[in-house]
Amino acid sequence: MELGADDYLPKPFHMAELNARVKAVLRRRKLDGSNLLKIANVSINIDSHLVAVDGEELELNRKEFAVLFYLGTNQDRLVSKSALAEHVWGDYIDQTDNFDFIYSQIKNLRKKLSDKNAGLEIKAVYGIGYKLLIP
Repeated sequence: MELGADDYLPKPFHMAELNARVKAVLRRRKLDGSNLLKIANVSINIDSHLVAVDGEELELNRKEFAVLFYLGTNQDRLVSKSALAEHVWGDYIDQTDNFDFIYSQIKNLRKKLSDKNAGLEIKAVYGIGYKLLIP
């Protein structure tokens, strides 16, 4: 009867708080309660927003971190450009004409991962989206 009832939000509430709580529940589910996501030789700390490759810190801006985290939690799945944009840039994404801003973040992220010899590859699937792979 009470399975999954680990949170309660009394009315009235702000949509931002509801959104934050939903994201927290999804994050807990995907990471089994951990705040650290490890993929190959890359560690992503959700709390401190730090990424390390073989223990050495990788400097990412806020959007690059969000892109990497979203792809990491959806590892080996094809993530559409629209789903990635909505997760990282929010609800106002439907007002844009194109996804050029995603391309630049992915390009920068690929370069930074490559420079640190990360064991990850962000593969583009033409016209659809991206996939995070361990080559």
